[in-house]
This record gives sequence, C-alpha cells and structure tokens, in this order.
Amino acid sequence: MPIPNDNIIDGMENMLNIASDSTRLKIMYALSDGEKSVNEIVEAVGASQSLISHQLAVLKKANLVSTRKEKTWVFYSLADHHVIELLQVANEHVVEILERE
Repeated sequence: MPIPNDNIIDGMENMLNIASDSTRLKIMYALSDGEKSVNEIVEAVGASQSLISHQLAVLKKANLVSTRKEKTWVFYSLADHHVIELLQVANEHVVEILERE
C-alpha cells in the first residue's frame, strides 16, 4: 500500500487524534445505532450536557458527526459508514490484543 500524500496524512492524524478521546468515543458509540438528541446522548454517555455539547462540536468540526434540525431540536448522527467501520476495526484490534495477553 503506497504512503498517502501529506494532506491525507495530516487529515488522518487530525481525525485519529480527535477520535482518541474517551468521551468522544463514547458519543460515537452512542450514535452507532442511530441519531440522537443531546439529551439522549447525555443519558447514554453519563456526562454533563455542557461536556457533551462541547465534544459534539469538536466531532462535527472534524466531520465525524452530522446534524439534522427539527424545529428547535438538533439531532446528531455519525457522519457516514466510515466512522462505524473505524470504531469496529479499532474495537476488534484492541479485543484481539487483550485476548492474547
């Protein structure tokens, strides 16, 4: 597999750095079964509303989540199937390592 150009490498580094936060990972897992409001994400993750809102803004800026507005409500979802695949591959890799130990 050839090494991607520097722009792609920089984008990958940024995405992986953003995704590596435990709260953001929990948010992405909470969204893996479909869109949710901030309140639903707060309940699923067990963190404060202000923390969840801040982390959602970070994930949205990194194009890892997307939003849909309905009147005064904002619903969040994973940006696309690549985010789910990223979570699945990382999970499988860590589980295999832990099983070998």
